[in-house]
Amino acid sequence: MTEYEQGHYEQVQIDGQHFVKTKQRERLIRKGRKRQNNFRKFVRFFLSVGMLLALVYIAQCKGWFMDKQAFNYVGGNSVEIINNKIVPSYKILAILKNSNVPNVPIYLAKTNDIKNELMKLTPIEDVYIRRYAFPARIQIIIRERIPIITISPDYKVNPVAFFTADGKLIGREYLPLSKDYNTLLVLSYGNKGDDYHKWNLLKIKKIMKIANYVSTYSHEPIEYIDLRNPNDVYVKIKTVNIRLGMLNETVFKRIERIPSVLPQIKLVDSKVKYLDLRWEKVNYLKLE
Repeated sequence: MTEYEQGHYEQVQIDGQHFVKTKQRERLIRKGRKRQNNFRKFVRFFLSVGMLLALVYIAQCKGWFMDKQAFNYVGGNSVEIINNKIVPSYKILAILKNSNVPNVPIYLAKTNDIKNELMKLTPIEDVYIRRYAFPARIQIIIRERIPIITISPDYKVNPVAFFTADGKLIGREYLPLSKDYNTLLVLSYGNKGDDYHKWNLLKIKKIMKIANYVSTYSHEPIEYIDLRNPNDVYVKIKTVNIRLGMLNETVFKRIERIPSVLPQIKLVDSKVKYLDLRWEKVNYLKLE
């Protein structure tokens, strides 16, 4: 064997050994990766089973379920009622008692039936029900209609009903109103020609407009409007009782004359019974 052949033979041996070692390393790497992949699969499986068990446990946790007695009383931790200034909480509770406490997790509980029943209470304009967990509870947020007129047969008698801004008539079951409401007192017997049960929203708006006119031109708050005789209406302010008479198309023009008359009333020594604005161009002071 020549020197060249000897060198070539040795080179082939070296390359063969290198190739074998390379293949061995590759097999070891593949085996290591396979073991890692198997380990990762096992960990994923273990974590998945653990998360599934945890979800099942959490789903059955008492914190998701409301107390079975939640609708039997107000003031507990399960039901909170807010913003109800007109409708007493016991009336809301009475409706809740006729509903079933949800026997599913709170996030699956349906509240539309409760809302629809509460909306049947006339003072309530809208209802929002929020659900909370841990502990499971609901928050009932009430939005009520705004009272603007209270009705009474006499200014010395407590109101027997009231009208809201959208024209709803609400009876004495929701009286007395909170002092937070600044309403206009209107005197009416509720029968014959002045039956307030027949008033519509247009009538309510006209009464409020007259009150605003008188208050604006007299610079005094209205104590009451006497509509017991709809053909002879009075408006009482601090300084004097104003006789408007018929509430026809000239009533607002007649009210505009108040600023020219009020200073004269303060100069009169005798007690003034009323300021007569029934006539279109003439003002009278009726003395007692």
